[in-house]
Amino acid sequence: MPQTKEKEKSYTVVGRGRARVDGPLKVTGRAMYASDHNFPGMLYAVPIGATIGSGKLESVDTSVAEQMPGVRAVYQRANIGKLFKVSLNEDFSGPGLAMVDENRPPFHDDVIRYYGQYIAVVVANSFEQAKAAAAKVKATYKTEKPNVRAELLSGKKGYDSSAEEMKVESERGNAEKAFGSAEKKVDVTYYLPPETHVPIELHATVAVWDGDTYTLYESTQSIVNHRSVMAQMLGVPIEKVRVISQFLGSGFGGKLWPWPHDALACAAARHLNRPVKLVLSRPQTFESAGHRPACEQRLRIGASNDGKFNSIIHDYANHTSILDDYEENCGEATPFLYGTPNLRVTSQLVRRNVGTPTSMRGPGAVPGLFALECAVDELAIALEMDPIELRIKNEPKLDESKTIPFSSRHLIECYKTGAKKFGWSKRTPDVGSMKRDGMTIGWGMAGATWMAARLAAAATVEMRDDGSARVACATQDIGTGTYTVLAAVTAEKLGITPHRVQVDLGDTKLPPGPLSGGSMATASVIPAVSEAADKAIEILKNDAVSLEGSQFYKKEPDEIEFREGKLFLKSGGEGMPFADILKKASRRTVVGQGRSESTFGAKEKTVSMHSYGAQFAEVTWEPEIARLRVSRGLTVIDAGRIINPLAGRNQVEGAFVMGIGMALLEEVQYDQRWGSPINNNLADYIVATNADHADHEVIFLDYPDYALNPMGARGIGEIGLAGVAAAICNAVYHATGKRFRRLPIKIEDLIA
Repeated sequence: MPQTKEKEKSYTVVGRGRARVDGPLKVTGRAMYASDHNFPGMLYAVPIGATIGSGKLESVDTSVAEQMPGVRAVYQRANIGKLFKVSLNEDFSGPGLAMVDENRPPFHDDVIRYYGQYIAVVVANSFEQAKAAAAKVKATYKTEKPNVRAELLSGKKGYDSSAEEMKVESERGNAEKAFGSAEKKVDVTYYLPPETHVPIELHATVAVWDGDTYTLYESTQSIVNHRSVMAQMLGVPIEKVRVISQFLGSGFGGKLWPWPHDALACAAARHLNRPVKLVLSRPQTFESAGHRPACEQRLRIGASNDGKFNSIIHDYANHTSILDDYEENCGEATPFLYGTPNLRVTSQLVRRNVGTPTSMRGPGAVPGLFALECAVDELAIALEMDPIELRIKNEPKLDESKTIPFSSRHLIECYKTGAKKFGWSKRTPDVGSMKRDGMTIGWGMAGATWMAARLAAAATVEMRDDGSARVACATQDIGTGTYTVLAAVTAEKLGITPHRVQVDLGDTKLPPGPLSGGSMATASVIPAVSEAADKAIEILKNDAVSLEGSQFYKKEPDEIEFREGKLFLKSGGEGMPFADILKKASRRTVVGQGRSESTFGAKEKTVSMHSYGAQFAEVTWEPEIARLRVSRGLTVIDAGRIINPLAGRNQVEGAFVMGIGMALLEEVQYDQRWGSPINNNLADYIVATNADHADHEVIFLDYPDYALNPMGARGIGEIGLAGVAAAICNAVYHATGKRFRRLPIKIEDLIA
């Protein structure tokens, strides 16, 4: 249901750039991340992974390890005890969500399905002792050749025995027939390799068992879901599990759901009745804690000679693990981004001997838009048409996939604003025709979009007799600024400054909050916090009318209004600060509770809600020294009201850097013999650094979307990455004449 629009006003806090309220804690080292927690008698766990990618575990010899100094236990299938499979609950409308991507409990059987699959875990008095003992555990295997082949898209079952049947995700008209009769067409296939999240903070669990209850200090993007999953895996009531995650050193989706190591730490703590800390090594994060899967996509777009689309066919496949069905929804944006009477989107899963894939920033839409926006650029070249003009010509009037209107869509303005700011009118279309300082310049652009939705959330807001306030919600801040957002929203509602607001997050003891994924956390908590503040204010009004001697005495609550942190009679007069009212009423606090319903996955929608954007990229090419560089970028975003533009720009700038990595650097490579990720470290897996950062400008359009929440805010975490790789690839073609349909772009291919 559309949200009730807040009375239009000039906001004093929301919409203003603001430094993060948690910044001082981070720069002084007082912010406590999961692995920073230490307890008396704490032990250290080091998991051991299989050294083959396919086969069967025949034996595990722990005899030497068990006799080494400091070793408390070595657990494997025979002695770990029962760990249960999760009964998945994908209902995002309440706190009962229970989601994992890898649903096989650790040590569940002796079949090895991917390199690094856990076969044992060593627990010792120190990390060094545990690591040394882990190196002495010997395993024997019956080995099979793993299938980690890159090629995926078959179009039919039988080409690859590990491929599932293709399924239709969206369809209208007769796409094949229309494509066949199109006057101009492109038929191209694109490939994206696996990528890994590589956050600075490694995956970590500190498990404390007191004989009755588990308290888990976790690096997680979803404390409420984590509690549900761990309770099921451990076989205890949900009330017996508490999860705390007050700060996260980024996750990018890799910490959205629990992984097998979490259960190992809990089981070890239960067996030994001691706190246990388990921190994955960097190579282990490449093996057993998720990655963006390899994706292969075939795009067929047909158009008339004047550029009007008559057909889009988008077939895609992604690899998944042997047991789990992880789908990278590459066709998510295709049905609604452009107008066409004929469309078909199909998907296919292909099983490989790899760890289970998971969400990575912009799952689905980001890899999908790489292919779609490159294909549209290729069609523009075939039509001898400006790429922006072609996109504008095919702008739909409504969401043609659902035949419902858009709640708010200003994509054409994104294109035009970006073109003007970037200087697009100076672009000459011929390949290699633009020069500067002896370098060849290439300009490219792409459209961007990301879903807009809410998840179920609850919050409490306290107004205190010292004029301060507290807001609490069991969500988490994953480094994106949730502490600051909640401080700003609460301060705006109560008419105080953000530094007067205490924000409590990251603990499942608080009212249940949303996961931090899909760019939905901010949009989800705003309605809950707004309602909680309104209810606290209503309690305050009821107190005021009972205060003898005050201007409010024996008035009706609806005769009173709240603004600027004070109560006023609507008929006029001086206001009274809420702190004074609380003191006169002998109250320390008034507390309001609020809730927000989920819109994510709702079947009956009256409007189509998305954010939109345009990405522009400039590359410089110096063939004499074989140097390609992204030298300039511009992003224009239509994402409703931006709560904190300072943090918002930071998010989009970081996403653009991540897009540089996606286009030019990142690729997980698997050893075909053993199935191991070869470049499983930050020396060999190359990510963008400060030296790769381009001059980048961010522009936010200001069109609040009240269909989503009362402040009109939508999420921006993912959309900053959507379209970046395509814009870079299109710029590279403009500079060099070489079209790269397989990422990352490699210098050896440019100079071949």
